[in-house]
Amino acid sequence: MPVAPSPATPRHASEAEPVARYRALRLPRAVEDKMLRLIRQNRLSKWFSGYGQEAIAVGCALALQDRDWLLPMHRNLGVWTTRGVPLRPLFCQLMGREGGFTKGRDRTFHVGLPEHRIVGMISHLAAMLPVADGLGLASRLRGEDAVAVAFTGEGATREGDFHEALNLAAVWSLPVVFVVENNGYGLSTPTADALPVQDIADAAAGYGMPGVVVDGNDLDAVIATIRQAAARARAGEGPTLVEMKTFRVRGHEEASGTAYVPDALIAEWTAKDPVDRYRQRLVEAGVDKAELDRIDAEVEAEVEAVAEWALTQPEVTSTEAAEHADLFAPARPAPSPSTGPVEDDVRFIDALSAGLADAFEADDTTVLMGQDVAEYGGVFKVTAGFLDWFGADRIRNTPIIESGALGCALGLALDGFRPVVEMQYADFITCGFNQIANNLATTHYRWGAPVPVTIRAPFGGGIGAGPFHSQSPEAWFCHVPGLKVVVPATPADAKGLVRSAIEDDNPVLVFEHKALYRSLRGPVPAGEHRVEIGRATVARPGTDLTVVTWGVGVQWALGLADDLAESASVEVVDLRTLVPWDREAVLASVQKTHRLLVLHEASRTGGFGAEVAAEVAEAAFSDLDAPPVRIGGADLPIAFSKAIESEIYSAKARLASAAASVLAF
Repeated sequence: MPVAPSPATPRHASEAEPVARYRALRLPRAVEDKMLRLIRQNRLSKWFSGYGQEAIAVGCALALQDRDWLLPMHRNLGVWTTRGVPLRPLFCQLMGREGGFTKGRDRTFHVGLPEHRIVGMISHLAAMLPVADGLGLASRLRGEDAVAVAFTGEGATREGDFHEALNLAAVWSLPVVFVVENNGYGLSTPTADALPVQDIADAAAGYGMPGVVVDGNDLDAVIATIRQAAARARAGEGPTLVEMKTFRVRGHEEASGTAYVPDALIAEWTAKDPVDRYRQRLVEAGVDKAELDRIDAEVEAEVEAVAEWALTQPEVTSTEAAEHADLFAPARPAPSPSTGPVEDDVRFIDALSAGLADAFEADDTTVLMGQDVAEYGGVFKVTAGFLDWFGADRIRNTPIIESGALGCALGLALDGFRPVVEMQYADFITCGFNQIANNLATTHYRWGAPVPVTIRAPFGGGIGAGPFHSQSPEAWFCHVPGLKVVVPATPADAKGLVRSAIEDDNPVLVFEHKALYRSLRGPVPAGEHRVEIGRATVARPGTDLTVVTWGVGVQWALGLADDLAESASVEVVDLRTLVPWDREAVLASVQKTHRLLVLHEASRTGGFGAEVAAEVAEAAFSDLDAPPVRIGGADLPIAFSKAIESEIYSAKARLASAAASVLAF
């Protein structure tokens, strides 16, 4: 039976609820006043003011229970103060001083505090709305009744993540409340110039959820509306879209000012100030003005003291070692080599599927999401049968929402799950690039949360699929600190690397070559099998030439080694992991052979092979008897014509001549 929402706990239990609400409202206003003074005194460089919008953040926080999640934006200071976040570290965070929550790595409210059930923002607007879906899904999967309330501005409702998040929450009936703060302007652009409708809440009808318009400057109205939406969510009735009408009476940030806003409009909304309105309401209800004055004086004195103290704290400093140490969550101990029985002739796809199934069997917090992954088993049938084995809660078809699914995965991960997201084709990963590069990749470094999200991406050419189903985009993600990138080249590594990826506490992209799924067979350990992330392997030993490669390139390199067996001894190094890549293994091979050829299917320019070649040139120049050579695909889209792909685009077509050149130097 759903639990009815309980009254919010006052900040001071001895005060009656209306007065406690006033104190909660007055605290962020006191902070706003202090920050504005500091800006004018040139003692603070930047402040994103929520002055005049405090009732929304405070009201939402007061309306919820402690177990509910809040995902605020940069004008929602009242979420943090109402949730009881200690003011000293909060001010250090806001001012970039030692003692803040992000160690100087991010600004103001770009931080999560799971102990307070707060997940902060990134600068990319609407990006956190799908994360709220994941938090709501986590609650539902555990049989709990926690609700996630996510904030966004009216301008961000034009972003794709807004629509993807609403759609997913509605389809899965998730306990999420989407709060739109319609404050009249997106930086300097009036809302009327960006939206063709009067009420954003009307969008709710398109997703089958209620849409509510609220006076966002009325604290009691905000509390009542959010409590009602939360109660509906707890009862399993799904999400609600709440539009809070308010106004931004300060600049987008203080330096930008408000010269573009008509004076009359500011005057109109100043008269609707939420703090003044609520104070007047209390006075009319018989609350003694002196009591309210006492509260004003108390919170102002508290804020003044804490702010001045924070300004005496040192600027944040660090060391290179400390920064690199926090990029990734700690790795698990390296797996022991598999010593059990081996199946001799296993297809790549079957080994991959077995590794996934082993992970799902071992850990019931694993959840698979993606397009057509359930009944259909994925377009390549990697997950065929998983729905029957693990159930509909854990094997979940998503709408066509790459970004929404990835954001949802982050929310699941933040609440203790290990989601796996399948991109139907790696080519479509561009639609989710922001969530991967700016949300998943940065979270642990910024505020320390593990992000155990695995992204499976079928990639590569050789199947005549044309430019939008044949790309090899692995290098894009190697340039993003905070991501791990693995590329299995054998059935055994497909099984072991995907298992290790799922058990890693960091975001890992697993690029699976489509052409290998059913064409490549090999021996695979029959039982539990893991492959250490970051460890290369020598696929074939040699003495005359080192070929460093990954994925399908390993098969090409082994073919080259066979062809040259009578004239040269070729060592093939399979990186297996691109980030972090095994420099020591590559350097050791080059020190033995004194020649290097780096091979990859992706276009040559900007390919990851350039990183390998450059590192060898810098670290092992004196060991080289010939210049390092890179072989990659042509700098062209991949044609649908198999002849054009194999004869003009493919790196394989240029491999033999390049190897001969290096050996002859």
